[in-house]
Formats: sequence, structure tokens, C-alpha cells
Amino acid sequence: MPQSRQIPVFDGHNDLLLRLHLAPHRRERIWLTGEGRGHLDLPRMRAGGFVGGLFAIYVPSPRDTSLGNFETLMDHPPYDLPLPAAVPQSEAQAAVLSMAAHMIWMQESSRGAFRICRTMAEIEAARASSVIAGVMHLEGAEAIDPDLLSLHAFHAMGLRSLGPVWSRPTIFGHGVPFRYPSSPDTGPGLTEAGKRLVKECNALGIVIDLSHLNEAGFDDVASLSDAPLVASHSNAHAVTPSSRNLTDRQLAAIRETRGIVGLNFATVFLREDGKRAPEIGWEPVLRHLDHLISVLGEDHVGFGSDFDGATVPEGIGDVTGLPALQQALRRHGYDDALLEKLCWRNWLAVLRRSWGS
Repeated sequence: MPQSRQIPVFDGHNDLLLRLHLAPHRRERIWLTGEGRGHLDLPRMRAGGFVGGLFAIYVPSPRDTSLGNFETLMDHPPYDLPLPAAVPQSEAQAAVLSMAAHMIWMQESSRGAFRICRTMAEIEAARASSVIAGVMHLEGAEAIDPDLLSLHAFHAMGLRSLGPVWSRPTIFGHGVPFRYPSSPDTGPGLTEAGKRLVKECNALGIVIDLSHLNEAGFDDVASLSDAPLVASHSNAHAVTPSSRNLTDRQLAAIRETRGIVGLNFATVFLREDGKRAPEIGWEPVLRHLDHLISVLGEDHVGFGSDFDGATVPEGIGDVTGLPALQQALRRHGYDDALLEKLCWRNWLAVLRRSWGS
């Protein structure tokens, strides 16, 4: 096959900010020069064609600063891991402010190569000038008070996307456990505070991310929200029966609102056997993408890599593997028009529908 052009990628989810939060004394090596570990840094983003995405602020559970322990248990399905305890708002708020500050430092230290974007005009300007566009995303709303006053403060700081829960209970709702095999129907939906949160996010133009909500919470958002339904990093339950993956009924609901699902690169949500091992070839990735496109349509699927938050297929490896992914999709029969939609056009279109111009 002749050398094909590299298509830029706007990604729905990564956890780089958590790495900076956990090792602030090494942040220059992690972000500016690349330390040879993890999936993302500025030089490798440029090499891989990564032009922007949603940067998650994720509050780690006390005494468990990463998903490493969970992922080790996921090596041996079936599994049903207990949900971590809720995190108090004061603890969560300190972590969120730390990661928001790191994102601001990323912008200041990048010498114009990275920019926090709050509007579509800012994303388009960044793309036109070859600047990486970062959208601030909150993965789990533990840091937000029940009166939602802090939501407005975070919005003023740049927050434009929010998941009410990670896989922990919050005052707003309930996340799915790490369970395989399992339906996403694992408990009650949004609380009254959660329903108020959805309405206030709609009013502020904050995307509501469904990726960690259980099925009842998903349905509550679908019935309340007037914005496109978005699952930033989720896969197809019909292919891999994990509690984290979306059923065809949920996918259809997202399609009906002209929303989007970002394909999660995490191997535990790609492999049909639910294992974590990265030696999977391209077939699981292709099966999930084919299924998502068949149910959602080609205008409502993108990428939600989960870089720096999960084990990814060895064929991708890190952000520099995005061109290899594109080549695999070309060999599978995807043309460049479809690849452009998957890589960046669909994400920008749904953000425009969510935020306005």
C-alpha cells in the first residue's frame, strides 16, 4: 500500500493530568520532553498527529492512586470489583484544582503549542495555527457542591465537559462497577441533585458525559437533557459484555440525539474475553468500530483513547501509534472521508452542536 497521509486526531478522553498531579516534581519531563513512559507528552502528540481533545480531571480514590490494582484483577475474568468509597467534596476539590492548575501550566509552558479552548472558535483557531486544543473535562463530579455553585466556578476556569460519576457513588448518581461479564443495569439512576446538575450543565453549555453512568443514570440523562448524548470513551456491549460498554439500545438513543461515542482503546473493554492483555491485534478494534458505525452511523463515532488511564493494544502502544491505527482501518476498507470523521470531524461537530458556534 502506498504511503497514506496522516489524518489529525481529536480525542475524546485522556488522563495525562492525573500523571502530572501524582508526580508534580517531574512535570517538565512528563509533558515537555517526554520521559519514555505513559502514553502522552508534547513531542509524541506532535509526532502522532494528536491535535486536541478532552483532558480529564479524575480524582483518585484514597489509598489507590491509579487503576493498577484493579487492572491486575482484570487479568482473570470473570471479575466483579467492589466500588471504591465516595470521596468527600473537600478532598475532591483540592485534587481538581491541582489538575486544573497543571492544565494551565501545560499551556503556559508549551510556548504556544498547547491552548485551553472554551469555544468552537478557539478550537478552530488552534487547529488553523497547528496548536493542540485542550478541553477541560471533569470525570466524576465529587468536587461540586449540591447547590452547584462550584460548577459555575469551574465553568469560569474553562470546564466544558463533565461526567457526573466515575465508578464511585457521588451525590449526583451511581457509576457502573468494573464487572465482566455484566449488563450496565447495575443500580439506581440520578439523584435529585444529579437531575439538577444535568439541567445546569445544559444551561451553561457543558457536555454531559455518559461513559461511567449505569443504565438507569444514562436513561435519566437521556430524558432530561436537551443536548446531544455523549459517551466520551465507551465501546459496544454486543461485542464485549462489560458493564462499562453500551448496549445497542443506548447506542440508538445517542444516535437519535446526534451525539457521539468515542471508541475506548482500553483492552479490557475491547477484548471479547474481558482480559487486559495488550496482545490483541487489530480485530477487536475493528469489530467494535464496525458495530458502533452500524448502529450509530458514521457521523456519530470518534475516538476516546483513555491514554494514560488504561492498557491499550500493542499495535497502538501510545499516541505515536495513531497513524498505525489509521493504516489498519484503511486496510479494513475505511476510506479517508470516513477516517476524517472518526479522527476529528465528528467530535468537532458534536461540540458545535453542544456549545453552539
